[in-house]
Amino acid sequence: MHDVVTIGSTTRDAFYKVKFPTISWPKTPSGRAYVLPLGTKLEVDDIYYTIGGNAANASVTFARQGFRVAAEGKIGTDLAGDGVLERLREEGVTTNLIARTSEKGTAYSVLLLQDGERTILAYHGASDTFTMRDLRLSVFRAKWWYLSLAGESYKMFMPLMQFAKKNGIAVAFNPSGYHLRRDKKGILRLLKDVAFLCVNDEEAAMLAGIPWRHESRVFKKLDALLSPGILAVTTGSTGVTVSDGSRIYKAGIFKEKKLADRTGAGDAFGSGFTAGLMRRCQVSGVRCHDLGKDDIRYAIRLATANATSVVEHIGATEGTLTKREFNAPRWKKLNIAIREA
Repeated sequence: MHDVVTIGSTTRDAFYKVKFPTISWPKTPSGRAYVLPLGTKLEVDDIYYTIGGNAANASVTFARQGFRVAAEGKIGTDLAGDGVLERLREEGVTTNLIARTSEKGTAYSVLLLQDGERTILAYHGASDTFTMRDLRLSVFRAKWWYLSLAGESYKMFMPLMQFAKKNGIAVAFNPSGYHLRRDKKGILRLLKDVAFLCVNDEEAAMLAGIPWRHESRVFKKLDALLSPGILAVTTGSTGVTVSDGSRIYKAGIFKEKKLADRTGAGDAFGSGFTAGLMRRCQVSGVRCHDLGKDDIRYAIRLATANATSVVEHIGATEGTLTKREFNAPRWKKLNIAIREA
């Protein structure tokens, strides 16, 4: 039996380092937009091929942290799909649960990198056809599941949660924005069966129906629905706030040596936190919701270190920490304040 199965999207990613002209464009998050002449050829400075997608990114974290992990998603019967499988196997991830189809190609993203910003051209392909029919639940049992369902696969959330509850599987859940917008009521109804929920501040506010400026109210509402699970809300460059139901933890971030690419930072944090919980459950011999404050501190530190290391590299998995790398002096100290909830 595997320690953990990651369930979600698996993609092939191509990163292009570019120097294209830009103009002011207030409708974008950066306030800028590319100017690309139609019908001509443009040069790029460099190119990097790697893998991506929630399930793939998280599975690399678990593998490098020494856990027995399988990834579950859907890819095409194409060269891009072959590349995804080869890379995951190199990482020690079991891939025989990944479904393949000839109807659509493997999900593919082209990411344009310039001046610390990224623009993503995404083709969802086979990932958008990922359904319960693609799962072999009879061989799907594990101690943990890591769920992050993109596209139409969000419709699997309820039957997956029902199966996990019936079979004693602890579920870590990092919902996609697409899932949150389409099934908020379904998510709220099933939070009581989630062991660990990881969202950013905007997503937490959306789930609670309360503006993030009323942070304490957001936590109070989600804690009540999630109990006895653990909630982590990331707040970008300011760090993370975590609740275990009885205590609130506020942590900053590790200083980046350089910022290469923010792709995969959220997956690195969510899977890193889950890996920390799994390790401390192994050490303590207790269930997730019975862990103590030192265990939660450990999970926060591993998650934050993993996310920091990932953004220092191009690609969503290249900087993922191994168990040995996490033991380096750099990651030993993180400011974490604790107060009663």
